[in-house]
Amino acid sequence: MDNTLLEVGAQQLAPWLTISFAIFIATSVFLVSIWTCVVKRPPSSPPAARLPPGPWALPLVGNLHQMALGSSLPHRRLRDLARQYGPVMRLRFGEVPIVVVSSAEWAQLFLQAHDASFAARPLLPAASIVFYGGRDIAFAAYGEYWRKMRKVCDVGLLGTGRVKSLHPVMEQEVCKWIHASISISRTAAGEPINLSRSLFDLGCSINSRLVLGMSSLGQEEVGVFFSLASQLMKAMGGFDLVDLFPSSELLRRITGAHGELKKLHAALDAILETVINDHVTKRSAAKNIDDEEEDLVDFLLNLKENNEHRQLPITNSDIKAVILDLLMAGTSPWIAVVEWAMSELMKNPRMMEKAQKEVRHRFDGQGEIVVVVDEACINELQYLQLVLTETLRFHSPGPLNLPRENQETVVINGYQIPAKTKVIFNSWAMGRDPDHWTNPECFDPERFLHTSTDYKGHHFDLIPFGAGRRICPGMHFGTTIVKLVLANLLYHFDWELPNQMKPRDLDMSERLGLDLRRKNDLVLVPIPYHHGSIEVA
Repeated sequence: MDNTLLEVGAQQLAPWLTISFAIFIATSVFLVSIWTCVVKRPPSSPPAARLPPGPWALPLVGNLHQMALGSSLPHRRLRDLARQYGPVMRLRFGEVPIVVVSSAEWAQLFLQAHDASFAARPLLPAASIVFYGGRDIAFAAYGEYWRKMRKVCDVGLLGTGRVKSLHPVMEQEVCKWIHASISISRTAAGEPINLSRSLFDLGCSINSRLVLGMSSLGQEEVGVFFSLASQLMKAMGGFDLVDLFPSSELLRRITGAHGELKKLHAALDAILETVINDHVTKRSAAKNIDDEEEDLVDFLLNLKENNEHRQLPITNSDIKAVILDLLMAGTSPWIAVVEWAMSELMKNPRMMEKAQKEVRHRFDGQGEIVVVVDEACINELQYLQLVLTETLRFHSPGPLNLPRENQETVVINGYQIPAKTKVIFNSWAMGRDPDHWTNPECFDPERFLHTSTDYKGHHFDLIPFGAGRRICPGMHFGTTIVKLVLANLLYHFDWELPNQMKPRDLDMSERLGLDLRRKNDLVLVPIPYHHGSIEVA
Protein backbone atom coordinates (compact mmCIF):
# COMPACT_ATOMS: atom_id res chain seq x y z
CA MET A 1 0.00 0.00 0.00
CA ASP A 2 2.72 2.39 1.02
CA ASN A 3 4.79 1.35 -1.98
CA THR A 4 1.83 1.88 -4.27
CA LEU A 5 1.28 5.36 -2.91
CA LEU A 6 4.96 6.14 -3.29
CA GLU A 7 4.91 4.96 -6.91
CA VAL A 8 1.83 7.09 -7.64
CA GLY A 9 3.41 10.07 -5.87
CA ALA A 10 6.64 9.59 -7.78
CA GLN A 11 4.74 9.50 -11.08
CA GLN A 12 2.94 12.72 -10.16
CA LEU A 13 6.17 14.43 -9.02
CA ALA A 14 8.29 13.38 -12.02
CA PRO A 15 7.11 16.12 -14.38
CA TRP A 16 7.61 18.75 -11.69
CA LEU A 17 11.09 17.44 -10.93
CA THR A 18 11.95 17.57 -14.65
CA ILE A 19 10.66 21.13 -14.92
CA SER A 20 12.48 22.13 -11.73
CA PHE A 21 15.71 20.62 -12.98
CA ALA A 22 15.33 22.41 -16.34
CA ILE A 23 14.71 25.70 -14.52
CA PHE A 24 17.79 25.07 -12.37
CA ILE A 25 19.95 24.41 -15.45
CA ALA A 26 18.59 27.49 -17.29
CA THR A 27 19.11 29.68 -14.24
CA SER A 28 22.64 28.39 -13.81
CA VAL A 29 23.46 29.08 -17.46
CA PHE A 30 21.94 32.56 -17.18
CA LEU A 31 23.93 33.37 -14.04
CA VAL A 32 27.14 32.05 -15.56
CA SER A 33 26.52 34.18 -18.67
CA ILE A 34 25.93 37.27 -16.55
CA TRP A 35 29.08 36.54 -14.56
CA THR A 36 31.07 36.08 -17.75
CA CYS A 37 29.80 39.31 -19.32
CA VAL A 38 29.83 41.52 -16.26
CA VAL A 39 32.59 40.15 -14.04
CA LYS A 40 35.11 38.76 -16.49
CA ARG A 41 34.62 41.37 -19.27
CA PRO A 42 35.13 45.02 -18.35
CA PRO A 43 31.80 46.91 -18.46
CA SER A 44 33.26 49.47 -20.89
CA SER A 45 34.40 46.94 -23.50
CA PRO A 46 32.66 47.64 -26.82
CA PRO A 47 31.11 44.87 -28.90
CA ALA A 48 33.47 43.26 -31.37
CA ALA A 49 33.77 45.31 -34.57
CA ARG A 50 32.73 43.66 -37.82
CA LEU A 51 33.69 44.23 -41.41
CA PRO A 52 31.34 46.34 -43.52
CA PRO A 53 28.74 44.42 -45.53
CA GLY A 54 29.36 43.57 -49.13
CA PRO A 55 28.59 41.09 -51.91
CA TRP A 56 30.17 37.66 -51.97
CA ALA A 57 33.58 37.45 -53.57
CA LEU A 58 35.14 34.83 -55.84
CA PRO A 59 38.62 33.43 -55.28
CA LEU A 60 41.35 35.38 -57.03
CA VAL A 61 39.15 37.97 -58.81
CA GLY A 62 37.15 39.03 -55.75
CA ASN A 63 34.18 41.20 -56.78
CA LEU A 64 35.30 42.01 -60.29
CA HIS A 65 32.51 39.86 -61.67
CA GLN A 66 29.92 42.14 -60.03
CA MET A 67 31.56 45.18 -61.61
CA ALA A 68 31.47 43.49 -65.01
CA LEU A 69 27.68 43.01 -64.92
CA GLY A 70 25.97 45.37 -67.34
CA SER A 71 27.70 48.19 -69.19
CA SER A 72 27.72 50.81 -66.45
CA LEU A 73 30.82 52.82 -65.67
CA PRO A 74 32.41 52.17 -62.23
CA HIS A 75 30.76 55.10 -60.40
CA ARG A 76 27.32 54.02 -61.59
CA ARG A 77 27.86 50.32 -60.88
CA LEU A 78 29.19 51.08 -57.39
CA ARG A 79 26.12 53.22 -56.72
CA ASP A 80 23.87 50.31 -57.73
CA LEU A 81 25.75 47.91 -55.42
CA ALA A 82 25.57 50.42 -52.56
CA ARG A 83 21.80 50.53 -52.90
CA GLN A 84 21.81 46.81 -52.17
CA TYR A 85 24.56 46.53 -49.55
CA GLY A 86 24.59 49.92 -47.88
CA PRO A 87 26.41 53.29 -47.92
CA VAL A 88 29.63 51.77 -46.58
CA MET A 89 30.43 48.61 -48.49
CA ARG A 90 33.30 46.12 -48.55
CA LEU A 91 34.66 44.81 -51.85
CA ARG A 92 37.79 43.17 -53.15
CA PHE A 93 39.10 43.88 -56.62
CA GLY A 94 41.71 41.26 -57.38
CA GLU A 95 44.29 41.59 -54.59
CA VAL A 96 43.06 45.00 -53.42
CA PRO A 97 40.71 45.30 -50.40
CA ILE A 98 38.31 48.18 -50.93
CA VAL A 99 35.69 50.07 -48.95
CA VAL A 100 33.25 52.22 -50.92
CA VAL A 101 31.56 55.16 -49.19
CA SER A 102 28.39 56.40 -50.89
CA SER A 103 26.60 58.68 -48.43
CA ALA A 104 27.26 62.12 -46.97
CA GLU A 105 26.94 60.86 -43.40
CA TRP A 106 29.58 58.18 -43.81
CA ALA A 107 31.83 60.47 -45.85
CA GLN A 108 31.80 62.95 -42.96
CA LEU A 109 32.89 60.22 -40.54
CA PHE A 110 35.83 59.24 -42.75
CA LEU A 111 36.86 62.69 -43.97
CA GLN A 112 36.23 64.74 -40.87
CA ALA A 113 36.02 62.64 -37.72
CA HIS A 114 38.77 60.22 -38.91
CA ASP A 115 40.47 62.38 -41.53
CA ALA A 116 43.98 61.92 -40.12
CA SER A 117 43.61 58.12 -40.20
CA PHE A 118 42.73 58.20 -43.90
CA ALA A 119 45.11 60.93 -45.08
CA ALA A 120 47.38 58.48 -46.91
CA ARG A 121 46.99 57.81 -50.61
CA PRO A 122 47.38 54.35 -52.17
CA LEU A 123 50.03 54.60 -54.85
CA LEU A 124 48.71 52.92 -57.98
CA PRO A 125 51.41 51.16 -60.03
CA ALA A 126 50.54 53.38 -63.00
CA ALA A 127 50.81 56.54 -60.86
CA SER A 128 54.15 55.38 -59.51
CA ILE A 129 55.50 55.21 -63.06
CA VAL A 130 54.01 58.51 -64.20
CA PHE A 131 54.77 60.59 -61.11
CA TYR A 132 58.30 59.43 -60.36
CA GLY A 133 57.37 57.09 -57.53
CA GLY A 134 54.64 59.35 -56.14
CA ARG A 135 56.65 62.57 -55.80
CA ASP A 136 53.77 64.75 -56.99
CA ILE A 137 51.05 66.23 -54.76
CA ALA A 138 48.09 64.01 -55.58
CA PHE A 139 49.76 60.64 -54.94
CA ALA A 140 52.53 61.62 -52.54
CA ALA A 141 52.69 59.72 -49.24
CA TYR A 142 51.15 61.63 -46.36
CA GLY A 143 53.96 63.29 -44.43
CA GLU A 144 56.45 66.14 -44.42
CA TYR A 145 57.20 66.00 -48.15
CA TRP A 146 53.52 66.19 -49.09
CA ARG A 147 52.86 69.05 -46.65
CA LYS A 148 55.84 70.96 -48.00
CA MET A 149 54.93 70.56 -51.67
CA ARG A 150 51.27 71.32 -51.00
CA LYS A 151 52.29 74.60 -49.37
CA VAL A 152 54.69 75.36 -52.21
CA CYS A 153 51.96 75.00 -54.81
CA ASP A 154 49.50 77.06 -52.77
CA VAL A 155 52.02 79.90 -52.75
CA GLY A 156 53.33 79.36 -56.29
CA LEU A 157 50.14 78.77 -58.28
CA LEU A 158 47.02 77.42 -56.60
CA GLY A 159 46.36 79.67 -53.60
CA THR A 160 43.61 82.31 -53.68
CA GLY A 161 46.07 85.22 -53.67
CA ARG A 162 48.25 83.71 -56.38
CA VAL A 163 45.25 82.88 -58.60
CA LYS A 164 44.07 86.47 -58.30
CA SER A 165 47.49 87.74 -59.40
CA LEU A 166 47.32 85.42 -62.43
CA HIS A 167 44.00 86.79 -63.67
CA PRO A 168 45.67 89.01 -66.32
CA VAL A 169 47.43 86.00 -67.87
CA MET A 170 44.19 83.99 -67.94
CA GLU A 171 42.33 86.93 -69.48
CA GLN A 172 44.97 87.48 -72.16
CA GLU A 173 44.81 83.85 -73.25
CA VAL A 174 41.00 83.84 -73.26
CA CYS A 175 41.04 87.11 -75.23
CA LYS A 176 43.24 85.59 -77.96
CA TRP A 177 41.05 82.48 -78.02
CA ILE A 178 37.83 84.50 -78.31
CA HIS A 179 39.27 86.65 -81.11
CA ALA A 180 40.28 83.53 -83.03
CA SER A 181 36.93 81.81 -82.42
CA ILE A 182 34.95 84.83 -83.60
CA SER A 183 37.10 85.11 -86.71
CA ILE A 184 36.60 81.43 -87.54
CA SER A 185 32.85 81.55 -86.92
CA ARG A 186 32.45 84.59 -89.18
CA THR A 187 34.54 83.05 -91.96
CA ALA A 188 32.66 79.75 -91.84
CA ALA A 189 29.22 81.07 -90.92
CA GLY A 190 26.85 78.37 -89.77
CA GLU A 191 29.54 75.69 -89.69
CA PRO A 192 29.87 73.56 -86.51
CA ILE A 193 33.04 73.62 -84.44
CA ASN A 194 34.47 70.98 -82.15
CA LEU A 195 34.17 72.88 -78.88
CA SER A 196 35.92 70.11 -76.94
CA ARG A 197 39.06 70.40 -79.07
CA SER A 198 38.92 74.17 -78.97
CA LEU A 199 38.74 74.11 -75.16
CA PHE A 200 41.67 71.69 -75.10
CA ASP A 201 43.74 74.17 -77.14
CA LEU A 202 42.80 76.96 -74.74
CA GLY A 203 43.71 74.78 -71.76
CA CYS A 204 47.13 74.07 -73.26
CA SER A 205 47.76 77.79 -73.77
CA ILE A 206 46.67 78.86 -70.30
CA ASN A 207 48.35 76.14 -68.29
CA SER A 208 51.59 75.99 -70.25
CA ARG A 209 52.00 79.72 -69.76
CA LEU A 210 51.08 79.69 -66.05
CA VAL A 211 53.15 76.64 -65.15
CA LEU A 212 55.94 76.50 -67.72
CA GLY A 213 56.20 80.22 -68.42
CA MET A 214 57.87 81.57 -71.52
CA SER A 215 59.99 78.47 -72.11
CA SER A 216 61.67 77.52 -75.36
CA LEU A 217 58.90 75.02 -76.17
CA GLY A 218 57.19 75.76 -79.45
CA GLN A 219 53.44 75.55 -79.97
CA GLU A 220 53.80 72.14 -81.59
CA GLU A 221 55.81 70.78 -78.64
CA VAL A 222 53.22 72.13 -76.18
CA GLY A 223 50.50 70.38 -78.17
CA VAL A 224 52.46 67.11 -78.12
CA PHE A 225 53.00 67.43 -74.38
CA PHE A 226 49.31 67.88 -73.58
CA SER A 227 48.31 65.16 -76.01
CA LEU A 228 50.60 62.73 -74.16
CA ALA A 229 49.26 63.96 -70.81
CA SER A 230 45.70 63.41 -72.02
CA GLN A 231 46.53 59.81 -72.96
CA LEU A 232 47.92 59.26 -69.47
CA MET A 233 44.74 60.63 -67.88
CA LYS A 234 42.66 58.11 -69.83
CA ALA A 235 44.98 55.26 -68.79
CA MET A 236 44.89 56.00 -65.06
CA GLY A 237 41.32 55.19 -64.04
CA GLY A 238 42.54 52.77 -61.35
CA PHE A 239 40.54 49.77 -62.60
CA ASP A 240 43.09 48.26 -64.94
CA LEU A 241 44.06 44.65 -64.22
CA VAL A 242 47.64 45.66 -63.51
CA ASP A 243 46.44 48.03 -60.76
CA LEU A 244 44.21 45.32 -59.28
CA PHE A 245 46.96 42.68 -59.17
CA PRO A 246 49.99 44.83 -58.28
CA SER A 247 52.14 41.88 -57.22
CA SER A 248 51.77 40.01 -60.51
CA GLU A 249 54.84 40.52 -62.67
CA LEU A 250 53.45 37.99 -65.14
CA LEU A 251 50.29 40.03 -65.69
CA ARG A 252 52.32 43.15 -66.34
CA ARG A 253 54.29 41.33 -68.99
CA ILE A 254 51.24 39.75 -70.62
CA THR A 255 49.21 42.96 -70.87
CA GLY A 256 52.12 45.21 -71.72
CA ALA A 257 50.17 48.06 -70.12
CA HIS A 258 53.05 49.42 -68.12
CA GLY A 259 55.33 49.22 -71.11
CA GLU A 260 53.09 51.70 -72.91
CA LEU A 261 52.91 53.90 -69.83
CA LYS A 262 56.69 53.92 -69.59
CA LYS A 263 56.96 55.03 -73.22
CA LEU A 264 54.48 57.87 -72.64
CA HIS A 265 56.29 58.86 -69.47
CA ALA A 266 59.70 58.82 -71.16
CA ALA A 267 58.41 61.17 -73.86
CA LEU A 268 56.95 63.54 -71.26
CA ASP A 269 60.09 63.35 -69.15
CA ALA A 270 62.25 64.45 -72.09
CA ILE A 271 60.05 67.52 -72.64
CA LEU A 272 60.07 68.40 -68.92
CA GLU A 273 63.85 68.03 -68.80
CA THR A 274 64.09 70.51 -71.69
CA VAL A 275 61.85 72.95 -69.82
CA ILE A 276 63.94 72.76 -66.64
CA ASN A 277 67.25 73.13 -68.50
CA ASP A 278 65.85 76.10 -70.39
CA HIS A 279 64.85 77.78 -67.12
CA VAL A 280 68.23 77.06 -65.55
CA THR A 281 70.01 78.64 -68.52
CA LYS A 282 67.84 81.76 -68.45
CA ARG A 283 68.25 82.09 -64.68
CA SER A 284 72.02 81.91 -65.05
CA ALA A 285 72.00 84.64 -67.70
CA ALA A 286 69.65 86.94 -65.79
CA LYS A 287 70.72 88.55 -62.52
CA ASN A 288 67.17 88.90 -61.22
CA ILE A 289 63.77 87.54 -62.19
CA ASP A 290 60.80 89.79 -61.46
CA ASP A 291 57.91 88.29 -59.54
CA GLU A 292 55.64 88.89 -62.54
CA GLU A 293 58.00 86.90 -64.79
CA GLU A 294 58.49 84.04 -62.31
CA ASP A 295 56.48 80.93 -63.20
CA LEU A 296 56.05 77.75 -61.19
CA VAL A 297 59.22 76.18 -62.61
CA ASP A 298 61.24 79.18 -61.39
CA PHE A 299 59.49 78.96 -58.05
CA LEU A 300 60.41 75.28 -57.66
CA LEU A 301 63.99 75.85 -58.81
CA ASN A 302 64.34 78.55 -56.16
CA LEU A 303 63.12 76.06 -53.61
CA LYS A 304 65.61 73.46 -54.80
CA GLU A 305 68.54 75.90 -54.61
CA ASN A 306 67.57 77.05 -51.13
CA ASN A 307 67.02 73.52 -49.77
CA GLU A 308 69.97 71.52 -51.08
CA HIS A 309 71.45 70.95 -47.62
CA ARG A 310 68.25 70.73 -45.61
CA GLN A 311 66.33 67.74 -44.36
CA LEU A 312 63.94 67.59 -47.34
CA PRO A 313 65.96 68.36 -50.49
CA ILE A 314 64.09 68.96 -53.74
CA THR A 315 65.30 67.06 -56.82
CA ASN A 316 64.63 67.54 -60.52
CA SER A 317 62.39 64.47 -60.40
CA ASP A 318 60.31 66.12 -57.68
CA ILE A 319 59.99 69.27 -59.77
CA LYS A 320 58.95 67.28 -62.85
CA ALA A 321 56.41 65.25 -60.85
CA VAL A 322 54.74 68.39 -59.47
CA ILE A 323 54.73 70.13 -62.87
CA LEU A 324 53.21 67.08 -64.53
CA ASP A 325 50.63 66.78 -61.76
CA LEU A 326 49.52 70.40 -62.16
CA LEU A 327 49.48 70.36 -65.94
CA MET A 328 47.38 67.18 -66.06
CA ALA A 329 45.04 67.86 -63.16
CA GLY A 330 44.88 71.58 -63.96
CA THR A 331 43.70 71.14 -67.54
CA SER A 332 41.41 68.19 -68.20
CA PRO A 333 39.02 68.53 -65.20
CA TRP A 334 38.04 72.16 -65.82
CA ILE A 335 37.58 71.46 -69.52
CA ALA A 336 35.24 68.61 -68.54
CA VAL A 337 33.18 70.96 -66.35
CA VAL A 338 32.83 73.53 -69.14
CA GLU A 339 31.85 70.77 -71.59
CA TRP A 340 29.18 69.40 -69.26
CA ALA A 341 27.84 72.87 -68.39
CA MET A 342 27.49 73.80 -72.07
CA SER A 343 25.93 70.39 -72.80
CA GLU A 344 23.30 70.83 -70.11
CA LEU A 345 22.52 74.39 -71.22
CA MET A 346 22.09 73.16 -74.80
CA LYS A 347 19.65 70.53 -73.55
CA ASN A 348 17.76 73.19 -71.59
CA PRO A 349 17.19 76.27 -73.81
CA ARG A 350 15.36 78.16 -71.05
CA MET A 351 18.42 77.86 -68.80
CA MET A 352 20.71 78.90 -71.66
CA GLU A 353 18.63 82.00 -72.30
CA LYS A 354 18.64 82.95 -68.63
CA ALA A 355 22.40 82.48 -68.30
CA GLN A 356 23.13 84.52 -71.43
CA LYS A 357 20.84 87.37 -70.43
CA GLU A 358 22.57 87.65 -67.07
CA VAL A 359 26.08 87.77 -68.57
CA ARG A 360 25.14 90.16 -71.36
CA HIS A 361 23.28 92.48 -69.03
CA ARG A 362 26.44 92.72 -66.92
CA PHE A 363 28.91 93.28 -69.79
CA ASP A 364 27.01 94.92 -72.65
CA GLY A 365 28.33 98.35 -73.60
CA GLN A 366 31.84 97.69 -72.29
CA GLY A 367 33.46 97.06 -75.66
CA GLU A 368 33.38 94.45 -78.37
CA ILE A 369 35.57 91.98 -76.47
CA VAL A 370 34.97 91.64 -72.77
CA VAL A 371 37.26 89.23 -70.96
CA VAL A 372 37.75 90.93 -67.61
CA VAL A 373 35.71 88.72 -65.33
CA ASP A 374 37.16 89.60 -61.93
CA GLU A 375 35.84 88.47 -58.57
CA ALA A 376 33.49 91.44 -58.23
CA CYS A 377 31.96 90.68 -61.63
CA ILE A 378 31.60 86.99 -60.88
CA ASN A 379 29.74 87.76 -57.67
CA GLU A 380 27.16 89.59 -59.78
CA LEU A 381 26.71 86.58 -62.04
CA GLN A 382 24.55 84.62 -59.64
CA TYR A 383 22.93 82.30 -62.17
CA LEU A 384 26.33 81.44 -63.70
CA GLN A 385 27.48 80.38 -60.25
CA LEU A 386 24.35 78.25 -59.84
CA VAL A 387 25.03 76.56 -63.18
CA LEU A 388 28.61 75.79 -62.11
CA THR A 389 27.53 74.34 -58.75
CA GLU A 390 24.82 72.20 -60.31
CA THR A 391 27.24 70.95 -62.97
CA LEU A 392 29.68 69.88 -60.25
CA ARG A 393 26.83 68.02 -58.51
CA PHE A 394 25.42 66.39 -61.62
CA HIS A 395 28.70 65.71 -63.44
CA SER A 396 31.36 65.47 -60.75
CA PRO A 397 34.67 65.77 -62.66
CA GLY A 398 36.22 63.18 -60.33
CA PRO A 399 33.21 60.93 -59.63
CA LEU A 400 35.20 58.58 -57.38
CA ASN A 401 37.62 61.26 -56.12
CA LEU A 402 41.16 60.00 -55.59
CA PRO A 403 41.16 57.09 -53.11
CA ARG A 404 42.43 57.23 -49.53
CA GLU A 405 44.18 54.56 -47.47
CA ASN A 406 44.55 53.87 -43.75
CA GLN A 407 47.92 52.80 -42.37
CA GLU A 408 46.41 51.16 -39.27
CA THR A 409 43.14 49.36 -38.53
CA VAL A 410 40.36 51.83 -37.75
CA VAL A 411 36.90 51.19 -36.27
CA ILE A 412 34.15 53.54 -37.45
CA ASN A 413 30.62 53.19 -36.08
CA GLY A 414 31.20 49.51 -35.30
CA TYR A 415 32.77 48.68 -38.67
CA GLN A 416 36.38 47.58 -38.79
CA ILE A 417 38.45 48.97 -41.65
CA PRO A 418 41.62 46.83 -41.82
CA ALA A 419 44.95 48.52 -42.41
CA LYS A 420 45.95 49.17 -46.03
CA THR A 421 42.35 49.30 -47.25
CA LYS A 422 41.71 51.41 -50.32
CA VAL A 423 38.78 53.72 -49.52
CA ILE A 424 36.78 55.11 -52.44
CA PHE A 425 34.37 58.02 -52.01
CA ASN A 426 31.66 57.94 -54.66
CA SER A 427 31.01 61.69 -54.83
CA TRP A 428 28.92 61.16 -57.96
CA ALA A 429 26.51 58.94 -55.98
CA MET A 430 26.42 61.42 -53.08
CA GLY A 431 25.49 64.19 -55.50
CA ARG A 432 22.51 62.12 -56.67
CA ASP A 433 21.38 60.73 -53.31
CA PRO A 434 17.56 61.08 -53.08
CA ASP A 435 17.87 61.30 -49.28
CA HIS A 436 19.67 64.64 -49.72
CA TRP A 437 18.45 66.02 -53.04
CA THR A 438 15.02 66.67 -54.51
CA ASN A 439 14.71 65.25 -58.03
CA PRO A 440 18.42 64.33 -58.02
CA GLU A 441 18.38 63.03 -61.61
CA CYS A 442 17.27 66.42 -62.97
CA PHE A 443 19.70 69.21 -63.86
CA ASP A 444 18.32 72.21 -61.95
CA PRO A 445 20.69 75.10 -61.09
CA GLU A 446 18.00 76.88 -59.10
CA ARG A 447 18.04 74.19 -56.43
CA PHE A 448 21.00 76.13 -54.97
CA LEU A 449 19.22 79.50 -55.04
CA HIS A 450 18.19 79.50 -51.37
CA THR A 451 20.78 77.23 -49.77
CA SER A 452 24.27 77.66 -48.35
CA THR A 453 25.46 74.32 -49.76
CA ASP A 454 28.68 74.69 -51.74
CA TYR A 455 31.37 72.49 -53.29
CA LYS A 456 34.29 73.56 -51.09
CA GLY A 457 34.41 70.48 -48.85
CA HIS A 458 32.17 71.69 -46.02
CA HIS A 459 28.98 69.95 -47.16
CA PHE A 460 29.52 66.23 -47.59
CA ASP A 461 26.62 65.67 -49.96
CA LEU A 462 28.58 67.75 -52.50
CA ILE A 463 32.31 66.95 -52.54
CA PRO A 464 33.42 66.93 -56.20
CA PHE A 465 36.89 68.04 -55.06
CA GLY A 466 37.00 65.78 -52.00
CA ALA A 467 37.29 67.08 -48.45
CA GLY A 468 39.63 67.13 -45.48
CA ARG A 469 43.41 67.19 -45.65
CA ARG A 470 43.64 65.79 -49.16
CA ILE A 471 41.01 68.04 -50.76
CA CYS A 472 42.01 69.03 -54.30
CA PRO A 473 44.42 71.97 -53.97
CA GLY A 474 43.45 73.24 -57.43
CA MET A 475 39.77 73.79 -56.63
CA HIS A 476 39.91 77.60 -56.64
CA PHE A 477 42.23 77.67 -59.66
CA GLY A 478 39.95 75.38 -61.69
CA THR A 479 36.63 77.02 -60.84
CA THR A 480 38.08 80.47 -61.59
CA ILE A 481 39.00 79.39 -65.12
CA VAL A 482 35.62 77.67 -65.59
CA LYS A 483 33.71 80.84 -64.70
CA LEU A 484 35.93 82.98 -66.92
CA VAL A 485 35.62 80.69 -69.95
CA LEU A 486 31.93 79.91 -69.49
CA ALA A 487 31.01 83.59 -69.09
CA ASN A 488 32.79 84.45 -72.34
CA LEU A 489 31.24 81.57 -74.27
CA LEU A 490 27.79 82.71 -73.15
CA TYR A 491 28.49 86.38 -73.81
CA HIS A 492 30.13 86.29 -77.23
CA PHE A 493 28.09 83.58 -78.96
CA ASP A 494 24.64 82.21 -79.44
CA TRP A 495 24.80 78.45 -79.83
CA GLU A 496 22.94 75.92 -81.93
CA LEU A 497 23.10 72.15 -82.29
CA PRO A 498 24.37 70.91 -85.68
CA ASN A 499 22.26 69.23 -88.37
CA GLN A 500 18.96 70.50 -86.92
CA MET A 501 19.44 68.25 -83.91
CA LYS A 502 16.86 68.61 -81.12
CA PRO A 503 18.06 69.30 -77.54
CA ARG A 504 16.68 65.98 -76.35
CA ASP A 505 18.84 64.16 -78.92
CA LEU A 506 22.17 65.50 -77.61
CA ASP A 507 24.34 62.54 -76.61
CA MET A 508 25.37 62.72 -72.93
CA SER A 509 27.38 59.48 -72.72
CA GLU A 510 30.37 59.42 -70.35
CA ARG A 511 33.88 58.04 -70.35
CA LEU A 512 36.03 57.70 -67.26
CA GLY A 513 39.76 58.08 -66.72
CA LEU A 514 41.04 60.13 -63.80
CA ASP A 515 38.19 62.51 -64.61
CA LEU A 516 34.68 62.14 -66.04
CA ARG A 517 34.48 63.43 -69.61
CA ARG A 518 31.99 63.31 -72.43
CA LYS A 519 32.39 60.09 -74.39
CA ASN A 520 32.09 62.05 -77.64
CA ASP A 521 33.33 65.56 -78.32
CA LEU A 522 30.84 68.41 -78.00
CA VAL A 523 30.21 69.83 -81.47
CA LEU A 524 28.15 73.05 -81.70
CA VAL A 525 27.42 75.86 -84.14
CA PRO A 526 28.62 79.27 -82.84
CA ILE A 527 26.82 82.43 -83.93
CA PRO A 528 28.72 85.63 -82.98
CA TYR A 529 26.64 87.90 -80.77
CA HIS A 530 26.20 91.50 -81.92
CA HIS A 531 26.98 93.54 -78.83
CA GLY A 532 24.40 96.08 -77.77
CA SER A 533 21.71 96.67 -75.23
CA ILE A 534 19.27 93.84 -74.63
CA GLU A 535 16.05 93.59 -72.77
CA VAL A 536 16.52 91.77 -69.49
CA ALA A 537 13.62 89.88 -67.97
